Amino acid sequence: MSLLTSLIRASTQFQQAMERRQTPSTGPEAAPGKAQAKAMETEPTPGDDRFTPSENNQSDLSRLKARRLAMTDYKQTVGQDLAFVRETLRHKLAEYNLHPATALNVSKTENGSVAVEGKIADNTRIQIEKDLNVNKNFKEAFNRLSVNEPTLHFMDNALKLNQAYGVNNPLLDTLISENQQFNGLQDLVHRYDTMRRSVSAEQIEAAGNSRAYAFNLNARA
Repeated sequence: MSLLTSLIRASTQFQQAMERRQTPSTGPEAAPGKAQAKAMETEPTPGDDRFTPSENNQSDLSRLKARRLAMTDYKQTVGQDLAFVRETLRHKLAEYNLHPATALNVSKTENGSVAVEGKIADNTRIQIEKDLNVNKNFKEAFNRLSVNEPTLHFMDNALKLNQAYGVNNPLLDTLISENQQFNGLQDLVHRYDTMRRSVSAEQIEAAGNSRAYAFNLNARA
């Protein structure tokens, strides 16, 4: 064998050996390395917002849900019952020759009847109570008011605090549905009533509402 032939063969063998080293291994021994590399690519790193919504994103979602509330419509609905209850009580004051600025407190008893309190003679107070309890329109308006107004009051206060200080109320977030079709006033009233039954009295009072409802006429007079 000539020297040239030996050099050519040695060069060919060396090139083949280099090519085998550069070709990725496909055997079982390569699997752990591949799995480890894949895990490193997909494993989330701390602060990676692609996987966990940030606090700012959650805050933005809460504000978006709150902005969709038809507060103007809710207030108009509640306002109609407020006006009717107020006018009925004023007519009662006039009917019994009481001063127009007389303070009255109207509430519901445990059996659902209307109770009246005020600095008036007992016989007059009892008669006004009887009149209101037989007034079907008044009782229906007052019953709606006793559940609608606390809900509206809670939402209005929570939204004002959110707008003024950027503070999200977790109870308000729970109250609002992501589906706008389920954010009608009665839907919100139902969820608020359920929420009031489940949370503590301290949380409700901190939100500015009490469990009991009473309508006050001329309370500041």
